[in-house]
Amino acid sequence: MASPSSTDTPPPARASIPARTLRTDRWWLPPLLTTLGLATFVVYATVRSFMRSDYWDAENHYLTPFYSPCLSDSCVAGSSHFGTPIGELPGFIPLAFLSLPFLLGFRLTCYYYRKAYYRSIWMAPPACGVGEPHERYTGETRLPLILQNVHRYFFYAALVITIINTYDAILAFGGENGFGIGLGNVVLLLNVVLLWCYTLSCHSCRHVTGGRLKHFSRNPVRYWTWTQVSRLNTRHMQFAWLTLGTLVLTDLYVWLVSSGAIADLRFIN
Repeated sequence: MASPSSTDTPPPARASIPARTLRTDRWWLPPLLTTLGLATFVVYATVRSFMRSDYWDAENHYLTPFYSPCLSDSCVAGSSHFGTPIGELPGFIPLAFLSLPFLLGFRLTCYYYRKAYYRSIWMAPPACGVGEPHERYTGETRLPLILQNVHRYFFYAALVITIINTYDAILAFGGENGFGIGLGNVVLLLNVVLLWCYTLSCHSCRHVTGGRLKHFSRNPVRYWTWTQVSRLNTRHMQFAWLTLGTLVLTDLYVWLVSSGAIADLRFIN
């Protein structure tokens, strides 16, 4: 009679460890900082979006990105760079209601932000070697997480809005006194450059530029573009956090200047 093969041997049982983790380091610190960072931005952006004041500096033509584009009759004079095709809006609707939902959707469905809030808020999992509190894992195969697949369409909307923000930054070089450069121009321009870096480093942009190609040698232009986007993609996480900071910084600076709390530092004119 043949001896039983090694494949007939049942696998060893998984070790039963009652503790959630055996890690002794501060594994909880990164999820905590991520939650605090995201919460701070959401609270600030929400409050500012509903304030409806101090978002446009008429003298220097500074417009905060939280109110761009402003297309309503409720917008202050001069802040509507594309006219006012929409009538008066009630106070519970943000003046940039056309762009904010798409920007929020773009960030929420972003591959990096998914990782960030899956780990820090949903604890799925909070860190390597740490058990999660959920009994089942279904991934992004059912509602509501299956809606994350619309990220590529939010990417197209984000492209349009980034172009609008760029247009706002260019117009800001021509204030009431003509062409000039101030600290506000530097802040607006820095924000736009980083927004482009974040948008173009998106995984969807990488897929658009070269994801469907089977032969890079037959498409040298698209291959070069894909290569550049891939380089940006390696810094996508950094751009995600940097743009949250520059958005707040830009809005705060325009807020302080337009309210008269501080004067814009002028370099030219």
